[in-house]
Amino acid sequence: MCIECTRRHFLSTAAVGGAALASGTVLAQVASSTPSPGPDASNPASKTKICVIFAGSAPDRSWSLSENEVALATQKLAEAEKNLGNVEFVIGRATNANETAQLLERSGPDAPVLAISSDIFGLASGVIPTILTQHRPVAVFHLPVIGGHDWCLVKPWREQGHRITSFNTTDYNDLEEAARLLRVIPLLRRSRVLASPPFKGTPVSHDPAAVKERLGVEMVPIADGRYDAVMATVDSDAAEKRADEWMREAEQIVEPAREDVVKAARASLTLEKLLEENRACGLCVGTCMGWLPRGFPCLGFMRLNDNGIPAACDGDMDCLLTMLIMQHALNQPGFLGNAGSVDVSKNHFYLSHCSAPRKMEGPQSTGAPYWLRRHAEVRGGAVPEVHYRPGQTVTFTKLVHLKTLLVFKGKTVEAPRVPKGQERGCRTELVAEVNNAEKLLDNWGGGALGDSASDYYASLHRVAYYGDHVRRIRHLGRLLGLEVVEEC
Repeated sequence: MCIECTRRHFLSTAAVGGAALASGTVLAQVASSTPSPGPDASNPASKTKICVIFAGSAPDRSWSLSENEVALATQKLAEAEKNLGNVEFVIGRATNANETAQLLERSGPDAPVLAISSDIFGLASGVIPTILTQHRPVAVFHLPVIGGHDWCLVKPWREQGHRITSFNTTDYNDLEEAARLLRVIPLLRRSRVLASPPFKGTPVSHDPAAVKERLGVEMVPIADGRYDAVMATVDSDAAEKRADEWMREAEQIVEPAREDVVKAARASLTLEKLLEENRACGLCVGTCMGWLPRGFPCLGFMRLNDNGIPAACDGDMDCLLTMLIMQHALNQPGFLGNAGSVDVSKNHFYLSHCSAPRKMEGPQSTGAPYWLRRHAEVRGGAVPEVHYRPGQTVTFTKLVHLKTLLVFKGKTVEAPRVPKGQERGCRTELVAEVNNAEKLLDNWGGGALGDSASDYYASLHRVAYYGDHVRRIRHLGRLLGLEVVEEC
């Protein structure tokens, strides 16, 4: 499920995917104001296995890793296993196809591979060809100082259609980075998401069979009438308590009445119950507007995203799948918004929506300040206006057609606090300075949208993440077999 919702509790649970939710543990933690520890992260059954292969001969000659280098790599792997919390390394050495096959079998059929080049021709001597024959994603770690020659084959292997990427670096911390990204593939295969039409975005993302085949993610529909039936079971005291929490935490309550906030809390608890009963780790709702009279779900979406459970509105499955991939990779929520505009005179990009996460650096981070507002479009209910910090590097991304990741980055300039009586469209607004707004405007969609370019939501939405993740997204694209297109 959704990786490390905290390194120590929330997503040690989620690492086991839908099975963890069968007992309701994760959603029970979301519903509780005092999070409880999840299952023991040291339990191998809750971890994703990654096969680590030292490719090549033992350190006994000048063209191989030294004993000290092997020891340092092994130490870094142990640290990575501890830091990530939800991975288990199966480590061994291989110099030929037979030894490689034995290691892969010991790791299990779903284990991706981290291959450490430890000899001059260690990768090519049966190791990588055997891995690729089994169609496993593989990340190569290559220390340039050893003078190994077969690093140059990584790009040709990739051009043959194999899912392979390379970390050519003297920074041993990239071993953890490689593992962080490799785990995404098996975690996606364990993920179930709850989906409610009407859907928006590129059509293939709405197709459960295509999503399952391409990413391994299972789409589960919300049965007709089930939302109302579940809402009828929500405890009134629990809704009052959650409303009190939101009102207490808000810097200001600008328009909403208490009744509006309580109704939003009932909607929030309903969403959590639906996720729990379906053992799902993500949510995409296309019927938001139809649900509004019974309580706006926007604050509930904020809470889910803050706790490591991707929740996307407007029925945008492209964005939900983007958020799921990035949650597994980063343990950070993304701000799904409408691309308001591009200002070429200031090099500014605007992203806005009436739901937004507060904890952009993960479930254990400090939440951004927020106001409680009425919905800007419907002029009622209770939604958050989140105020993101200025000067923050932000990466914007989106998966389209299940085959392309769009990406660009910027730096936040402001997240306006809009006084009562003034309207600026959707409540939470993020304004970012980009490198070249003219290029972004001209290259919007990067030519990857095809026939969907004229579809409003397929073109409009992007998801924003704190941090510079462009390099990570390039690696993810290679491991997932996706094209990466930089829009700016």
